[in-house]
Amino acid sequence: MLNLIEIEKRAIISEEKYNELFLVLEKQAEDLGEDDKDVCFFVFSDKMIKVCNNVSAQSAKIVYKSGKIHNSALEEIEIKIDQQDIEKAIAMFSNLGAEVIIQSFQKRHNYLYNGVEIALKYSDHWGYHLEMEIMVNSMDEKEMAEKKILEVANELGVELMTDEQILAFTGKIENDYKKL
Repeated sequence: MLNLIEIEKRAIISEEKYNELFLVLEKQAEDLGEDDKDVCFFVFSDKMIKVCNNVSAQSAKIVYKSGKIHNSALEEIEIKIDQQDIEKAIAMFSNLGAEVIIQSFQKRHNYLYNGVEIALKYSDHWGYHLEMEIMVNSMDEKEMAEKKILEVANELGVELMTDEQILAFTGKIENDYKKL
């Protein structure tokens, strides 16, 4: 299957919890490495496109998501691009009529823990937070993936945000950008 479905949950955490999780994951998880990104989000009413400069990996990509970030299950399509083409990609997508365009630098470190990919992150918009995800081939696998993510979150003492909480949180960020 060409297109995978990302089952992803998020949590906003304190700096103390971030540091605690960093130490736990460094000892108990597979370290997938630093993954700092400079991202330009193009938010539409029913989808999102990201142009990602993967600073740590010295690579770049365009990511299409079939819905907005508050949906915990989204089809995701990635296209690798040359880092030299980032500005052209941003210029191209800037002309597509996105409701909001958000620029965000994300300090992040990725781990694989008990079958769940975890990104420990910090950004100006979200503060300290994490993303927990599992990629699946079909929506038939969604319930199993969500259950696995919840088990890992509980094991790590992390309270995941609901889709409604994420919608409210990201709505505020989007509204702040609309005012600029």
